[in-house]
Amino acid sequence: MTSVRHDWTAEQAVALFNQPFNDLLFDAQTVHRNTFPPNTVQISTLLSIKTGACPEDCKYCPQSAHYKTGLEVERLLPVEQVVAAASAAKARGATRFCMGGAWRSPRARDLEPLAEMISEVKALGLETCLTVGMLDADQADRLQEAGLDYYNHNIDTSPEYYDEVITTRDFSERIETLNNVRNAGLKVCSGGIVGMGESRKDRASMLAVLANLPEHPESVPINRLVQVPGTPMHGQPEVDPLEFVRTIAVARIMLPRSVVRLSAGRTEMSDELQALCFLAGANSIFYGDKLLTTQNPAQQADMELLARLGMTAGTPVPVQAG
Repeated sequence: MTSVRHDWTAEQAVALFNQPFNDLLFDAQTVHRNTFPPNTVQISTLLSIKTGACPEDCKYCPQSAHYKTGLEVERLLPVEQVVAAASAAKARGATRFCMGGAWRSPRARDLEPLAEMISEVKALGLETCLTVGMLDADQADRLQEAGLDYYNHNIDTSPEYYDEVITTRDFSERIETLNNVRNAGLKVCSGGIVGMGESRKDRASMLAVLANLPEHPESVPINRLVQVPGTPMHGQPEVDPLEFVRTIAVARIMLPRSVVRLSAGRTEMSDELQALCFLAGANSIFYGDKLLTTQNPAQQADMELLARLGMTAGTPVPVQAG
């Protein structure tokens, strides 16, 4: 049985990254097989329920009000429109429905519509996930009462590199929200973005922060930066594909019982690169033509790729710890 640790140092994480590539993938695949069904991939769908005009200045984000990206701002969607989208996602094979709203944090008047969305989507038999910015303890409790399963709040990058990416909130505020979510009894979805100009040490430090939380996030998205014209991150040198695979592999080793989600950036990935990510331990993808505001691979292409790899869609449940 693979042990779960909460005492990783950044240096130990860097040492994992520095292994020969084949050795690292072998170790990651061994951990994966000891913990999860090896060929099961969770299919999730993500819907933007409130788009644009976010006051944060995240330098990668087309939804920030600080940048001109040509994005059309949309108010909070009606509940019935969200439920219809969730029903269609379930019919296409999704088992988790994620709802994203571009807020620094939701206002009091927004909580009840959000709670209604969660309740209605849950009633369809889907896992529910929400990301709407920072939450205080009372907000987290209200969403849990509505039936929310997962709350997504990515830490994005390392504490050391954070100010190079975002200046309108502190890294500590990210952790505070994660604590509020966990204390409310919600499952945590938290990961980061690769390719924002950070170093390998930053990627290692980011994963060490996640692995050293009192409880590991149940879901860890690893995003490859989608460079959107008009954002400060547009024009960054692209991260080496094998470095991205290394990040997936190190996440699998350090967070052995977390579902590692191959998230944004798949449109620019070859089938072969995605296959390497699955070999490295990724066992979840977003399914659908769009992720919030950026493109995602066509659904048929995803199903064909999984079929070629002999993988099946399902909910990857970790084996019981001994």
